[in-house]
Formats: sequence, C-alpha cells, structure tokens
Amino acid sequence: MPTVAREGEFEFRVYTREAVYEPPHVHVTFGGEQVRINLDNGEFMEEPPPHKRRAIHEAYVCHAAEIRRKWDEIHEAKKEGEGGILA
Repeated sequence: MPTVAREGEFEFRVYTREAVYEPPHVHVTFGGEQVRINLDNGEFMEEPPPHKRRAIHEAYVCHAAEIRRKWDEIHEAKKEGEGGILA
C-alpha cells in the first residue's frame, strides 16, 4: 500500500489488493483512523470525523490529480502483470 501523497497529518494510500467491484479510491489515514475517498467524484466513502472533514477534503483537493495519476499507474501495472485481472 504505497503512500502516494502527504498533507499535514494526512497520508493518502493506494492499496494494491482491492475488490474489483469497488470504485477507484484512496485511503486517507490520520491519527489511527482511516476514511476512503472515491476518485471518480471526490466523495467520502465513509463519514469522516466531523472536525476533520473539511481538512481532509482540502488536503485531497490539493493532491487529487497526483493521487489519480498514481492510482492509474499502480492499477494498470497490476492488470498487465496479472493478465488483465485485478486480484
């Protein structure tokens, strides 16, 4: 699970073993907690702590293009290495 971006206390990670049916997303870890953000629409997949919501979203917006580019690179390489099937 490579860290693809950092902003303050937030680390944005892309997991390489994800369920095929889930939309492209990034895991945001902070203070022992985690939420996911859908890369197609920028929406939270779980409700973040109310006092962190805005800061997480702002950090995500700053790195959204870079995060998506890296997600695409990681998952395209994974597809090629596994005959086109994500595990």
